[in-house]
Amino acid sequence: MEQNYQILVVDDDISIVNIIETSLKQAGYQVLTAHDGEAACHMVSINRPDLIIMDVMMPQCNGIMATMRIRQNNNVPILILSAKAEGSDRVIGLEAGADDYLIKPFYQQELLARVKALLRRYDDLGSIRETKSDDEIRVGAIVLNIATKQLIVRGESVRLTATEFKILQVLMSNPNRVYSAEEIYERVWRSDAYAVENTVMVHISRIREKLELNPKKPEYLKVVWGIGYVFETP
Repeated sequence: MEQNYQILVVDDDISIVNIIETSLKQAGYQVLTAHDGEAACHMVSINRPDLIIMDVMMPQCNGIMATMRIRQNNNVPILILSAKAEGSDRVIGLEAGADDYLIKPFYQQELLARVKALLRRYDDLGSIRETKSDDEIRVGAIVLNIATKQLIVRGESVRLTATEFKILQVLMSNPNRVYSAEEIYERVWRSDAYAVENTVMVHISRIREKLELNPKKPEYLKVVWGIGYVFETP
């Protein structure tokens, strides 16, 4: 139920915070607010929200810096908001650890749809609150534990975001099968794919950093140029 979810809204523009807060509350969510990245990091450590809506341009500690700090020890879904529509800004946000990106101005219905999708993905695949099975996917020295939502790389536990977990689950469930960026996006984001290559590429790059001994010469997660991505059996 929506009312069980607590969402942190972070923006230095109080009017925008109020609009988003009202929309979320009308949809049944609990809402926390902060007006800079420093306050957001503090609130995350105390309140453990289920999702963060984070503006980029803020004083003291901007949204990119705050996202990077939060990602050091928390896999909470993060939706980045920005008035900049350039692809490079979108990539920077994703590289910092954000799960999704929304350009201002936006329709409230689109914001709520993104929130719902991120929360569903987190509950289904990125949270460790439920452990109902012992299923796991093993490819070489890489183990994806479906029960605990953990990645085990050469015997060591590695932290994943919900989005990263789902991407790996898609690829590792069918090793040696090539998936296009559009296929991956539609399966993970559960939305129609349009100009999604950069978004998927950034997430793949982050996953490689976590599981490959040499990300520039991957052993498992490889690119098939002009086609897509594949998780290969070594």
